[in-house]
Amino acid sequence: MRKLERQLFGMRGFTLIETLITLAILALLATLAVPTLELTIKRQKEQQLHEALRTIREAIDAYKKAASEGKIAIKADETGYPPSLSALYEGVQDATSPQKKMIFFLRRLPRDPFYPETSAAPIDTWGKRSYESDYDTPREGKDVYDVYSLSPDTAIDGTPYRTW
Repeated sequence: MRKLERQLFGMRGFTLIETLITLAILALLATLAVPTLELTIKRQKEQQLHEALRTIREAIDAYKKAASEGKIAIKADETGYPPSLSALYEGVQDATSPQKKMIFFLRRLPRDPFYPETSAAPIDTWGKRSYESDYDTPREGKDVYDVYSLSPDTAIDGTPYRTW
């Protein structure tokens, strides 16, 4: 009986070959999972960038509309676009309100998810284009007509983030 017990229960653990095969399978699965995870993270950041650009651009358009409607006092030589991105979340005085109420276009300014320095202020993570600058060579000026990403990287579809 003991001889049979030793034969049945005496072999415990894995052989070296079984362990190596298991490790090889795990390594193969890991090499397949890592690129998929990186792609998923990049897609999420791209979605955040799309949302941030849309939010800021809608706020800029709302500011321009309010200026066109006379709610924001502008000088004759001004375009009606915000003088800086901070005007969108710090607010401007409503020129039509006798109580001098403030108009806010953003609660907070979103940051560019592709900006490498995480300690930078959100306002510093965006490139700003003035109304007077060319589309191909955006530059800052006395107003903010549009924003763009400062990232030199390209998207999954091959377009540079700067052109979004």
